[in-house]
Amino acid sequence: MPPTLASLVQHSALKLTVCAGEDRLETPVRWAHASELADPVPYMEGGELLLVTAMTLEVEDREAMRRYVRRLADAGVVGLGFGVGVYYDEVPEALAEAAREADFPLLAVPRRTPFLAISKAVSAAIAADQYRAVRAGFEVQRELTRAALAEGPAALVAKLAAHIKGWAALYDASGAVVAASPEWAARRAARLTADVERLRERTAPASAVVGDTGDDRVELQSLGTGRRVRGALAVGTGAPLGTAERYAVHSAVALLTLATERSRSLQSAEARLGAAVLRMLLSGQPDHARAVAGDLYGTLLDMPYRLLIAEPLGPAVEDGPAALTALAESLESAASRSGESVLVVGETEERLVVLAADGGAVVTTVLAAFAAKEAEETAITVGLSAPTGPIAAAGAYKQAEQALSVARRRGRALVEHEELAAGSILPLLADDAVRAFADGMLRALYEHDATGRGDLVASLRAWLSRHGQWDAAAADLGVHRHTLRYRMRRVEEILGRSLEDPDVRMELWLALKTTASSAE
Repeated sequence: MPPTLASLVQHSALKLTVCAGEDRLETPVRWAHASELADPVPYMEGGELLLVTAMTLEVEDREAMRRYVRRLADAGVVGLGFGVGVYYDEVPEALAEAAREADFPLLAVPRRTPFLAISKAVSAAIAADQYRAVRAGFEVQRELTRAALAEGPAALVAKLAAHIKGWAALYDASGAVVAASPEWAARRAARLTADVERLRERTAPASAVVGDTGDDRVELQSLGTGRRVRGALAVGTGAPLGTAERYAVHSAVALLTLATERSRSLQSAEARLGAAVLRMLLSGQPDHARAVAGDLYGTLLDMPYRLLIAEPLGPAVEDGPAALTALAESLESAASRSGESVLVVGETEERLVVLAADGGAVVTTVLAAFAAKEAEETAITVGLSAPTGPIAAAGAYKQAEQALSVARRRGRALVEHEELAAGSILPLLADDAVRAFADGMLRALYEHDATGRGDLVASLRAWLSRHGQWDAAAADLGVHRHTLRYRMRRVEEILGRSLEDPDVRMELWLALKTTASSAE
């Protein structure tokens, strides 16, 4: 504990006497300072014990003493030491009365106690307190180091929370809470997600104080080195951190940053290994892929999985690569929290490939983040394959690429390959080039119908929808079959193409469907 007025009064060598403010003697003393100025306040910082002999004070003027004491108290001065036996044989009554009225600590300093002795006593007590704090900090650092090495970051967080007599929480690079102590702190930490996100936008190291409500003061500290924040540590206490607690927090930040940087090195090696495993899977060598991966991906390569490909929306999107990095971190965090394995490979700065368990936390996270969203909202587009196994990895990669291509054309953030197989082919034709082809192919027929000389477009649509059955198509149109035959000959003449050719019939049908969907 830092020195207090009470500890100075109890100091046997100082022989100080309390004249006023007896119930405020537990106030900490930051320094002892002697000044004979009539107004020393401009030179005070707060927390000082002011020592005077009243050489320039109007100590017999009660109103002047009231103003003097009140000004000292307002400036944060914690007490006044009056040297008796120099100019006055005892503390002047006007000064003592003013101190009692303000409940301001007033100490009588005997003639044989020099002010320098009081300053030395305060300085020695402060130094001893700081030394105790440093020793305690080193001991805590050893405890935190042992916990981190033996049990991991979660144990370190628990030790830190116990030492600061509050709570602590660890966030990963995506801003998700990965460890908290006590258990209830996880809920409190989750409410600080927005504050952690703002901290992550700043260059490490960075810190912030949030939620300083008196009974829950929260400090956020970034983890990592360089420009990118790799995580954050939150500590909550009922009061500002003391010296020993501050040492403990700084030690925890250093240890967690070291763990983070070590994890980055391991992740870099794992990424290279993961890229090799993916190449083997795509080249049809699942057995070799399993042998190289070992236990790194658990049972992921033996169970149904889905393959995801993500790319920036376009080269003009500046935050596209950053969005890919954030996606990779969030998926790895989701896998870590759920205890499942995931293979994440950045093929290039603008393409991310992820292999994840079907129905697992990673796939669920992707669907929750991107489903039913426009690509402009996310800055990236995602294609997701159907569930598959290791022998069909190349097929899954192709499915993901196809889904990604469709997502780009539709302006969607995410398209699943299963959507393409289950739905109609027509949405895939929602392309300007396809529309232009359809318009060009049918333009002559529409121009013919516009002259009022027949209804060739409707007749063609009815005939094709009935698979060339004359009677059924004529009935749908309400005309004689000979009339329909005549119209189809006119279609062939105008287009210069034979309706006997199945390719021509297919192209005309798709052109009709494309123009119909465009009109809708």
